[in-house]
Amino acid sequence: MTEFDGSGIVRQLKKEQERLNRQIHGIAAAISAFSAVYGKRQGTRGKASAAGKAKAGSVPKASPAKAGGGPQKGKNAGAPKKRTMSAAARKRIAAAQKLRWAKIKAQKKAG
Repeated sequence: MTEFDGSGIVRQLKKEQERLNRQIHGIAAAISAFSAVYGKRQGTRGKASAAGKAKAGSVPKASPAKAGGGPQKGKNAGAPKKRTMSAAARKRIAAAQKLRWAKIKAQKKAG
């Protein structure tokens, strides 16, 4: 049986470790640079003080009946009602759009 020499493997592993450490250092530098520019954008408000929390807790909440109706049910309970357009309004909009298209078409033929 021959004896196993692991010094070459250890040397390769150390080289790989050094390469990965350099890469990690580069990534850390990039993160710190980006966080200096773009960090803390979403949470710009500070934390509430104890007095502010107590004050907010003492304010009574409006009941749903006073806030704009009773309890809402259904899939789109919080969504406002969609506005519908009358048939006459749709016809006026369609006619105006047809005029715009005709004007563009005439300009293309002339030009």
